[in-house]
Parts: sequence; C-alpha cells; structure tokens
Amino acid sequence: MPYSKTKPKLLKPDEAVIVSPIRNLRDPYVLKAEDGYYMFGTGWVVYRSADQTLDGDWNLLGQAVDIPDDSDGDHWAPEVYEYDGAYYMFTTYKSQMTGRRGCAVFRAEKPQGPYKLYSDGHVTPKEWDAIDGSLYIDKDEQPWMFFVHEWTSTDDNIGRMACAKMSKDLSRLTTEPTELFRADDAPWAAEGVVTDGCWIYRCRDDSLIMLWSSWDEGGYCVGMVKSSSGEVTGPWEQLEERLFTKSDLGTYDGGHGMIFTDYYGKLWLTLHSPNDPAAGRSETPLFIPIKEENGRLSWDLTERIR
Repeated sequence: MPYSKTKPKLLKPDEAVIVSPIRNLRDPYVLKAEDGYYMFGTGWVVYRSADQTLDGDWNLLGQAVDIPDDSDGDHWAPEVYEYDGAYYMFTTYKSQMTGRRGCAVFRAEKPQGPYKLYSDGHVTPKEWDAIDGSLYIDKDEQPWMFFVHEWTSTDDNIGRMACAKMSKDLSRLTTEPTELFRADDAPWAAEGVVTDGCWIYRCRDDSLIMLWSSWDEGGYCVGMVKSSSGEVTGPWEQLEERLFTKSDLGTYDGGHGMIFTDYYGKLWLTLHSPNDPAAGRSETPLFIPIKEENGRLSWDLTERIR
C-alpha cells in the first residue's frame, strides 16, 4: 500500500486533551491491566474503564485499600505496579503512632484490590513527613523508591526530593535516603517550597527524566529534571520547560503527573486540574498526549488515529 501524502492534522491543545468525566479525584494514577484501565487516586478509590479507551465510561469500584490500624487519614497519591506476580501500591498515610505522614507499601492479588499493608508501616524515615512514593526499577533490576521529603519536616521549610534502594521484595528501604534536589532549585519555581508528585521516565536514548510538581507563575504545574549521568542518583538538572502549566490551556492549573502507554502504544500524561476547586471546577483527571524526542518530553498535538 502506498504511503498517504496527506499530512497528519495538528490539533489545538484543548482538542488534544481528554477531560475525564470523573470529578473530585486528585493525584490520578492509571494502571493498564486485565484488558482495561484502572485509575486510582487520593482517598484510595479505584475506577475501571473496561473498553480500552480513555474517553469512555469509568466505573467506580469503591475503596481499594483495607485501612491499616495505625492510620490517621491523609490517604494520598496511590501508585500501583504489577511486580513479581502481584500488585503493589506505593502510597501515603498519616500514622497515629508517629503523627507523621509517610510512604508505605500495600499488596493485592488483583489490580482492583483489596490492598493490604505489606510493609511494616512507613518505609520512609519515621521522623520525616514523607509523601508521594514512586517505584522505579533500574537497568540492573534494582528497585528504588523516589519520594518527597515534605517541607513540613525539613530544617528550613523547603521541600526536597529523595530516593533510596529497596529490597527486591519491595518491603523496605535498604539504604539511607539520598537527597536529589530542593524545591527552590527550579528556575521557574515561584515560591520554592513544595516538592510533589515524582515520576521517573527512561527515554529511548537512555536519558532519565523525572516529572515533579510545584508552583510557577501560573499556579500548580508539572516540571522536569534530567539526570546528567543517566543514573538514578543524578546529578539532576532542572529544565526550564514544564510539561504542564496553566498557560497550556489558558483555564486551570494542575499537576501531580504520571506517564503511561495506552493499548495502541501512545504515551499519555495524566494529572489533576485544577489544583484548587475554588478555581471553578472540582479536581478532574486530564489525559494529555505526549511524545518523546531526543531525550525530551513534550505534548503531541498530532491527530490520533486508531
């Protein structure tokens, strides 16, 4: 069959973005499993789309987690990974015993749960407020947890991003956390306090990029840092460009992003927008088509054809 001479149509940003029908869901995370998509979010709820599309119906399945006995709320930012024949949730909760938020690991046999506490409570330092744990498996099959050392427990009220090696069974950290960067390191950071929502992405050219969220001049956004060594421990170079900021759509800010590949091989960024429902709409998951070129991530405004 000869190649078509018709150039692909380029979409406007608001034409390319899929706005989820789900409302009041922060920190969305999409898992592709069992011929469908599962979406988790803060509050430890789970939705399912069974038809392999992002713009169809999402059915609320309910609570995904058995609440641990020492929980004092703040059930934030669950991320779910299929690993070694089971499903592992990295998430945050506040402990009654320490009075701190920390990252813990939960486990289930099915993607929808129920997820039960698998680690011995928080795996992050008990004296820290630590949030937004994220799993990354390096080229040597070594698991790492990336997470936020929250500004509420640092010595200068500036948030940090950190990482540590994990045991192969994902039950605990095996090294002391390494600090990767500070909130005020970003050239675009408007307030230089908050580090949120880390997500690690390995490019085809072996570049290693981390998404993270804070505030720029437009509000909550998704920034990027790149490991200049290509290794987990960096050093990490802050990029001037952001993957999402309020000016992209001209309506709402948004952040806490993650990347997934759909059933057609397409890359997507999902995040919640706006960050504050007082902006005029409740927190809503967006799906934004993205592409990878020369070790960089950007929006893909080419018309989608399935």
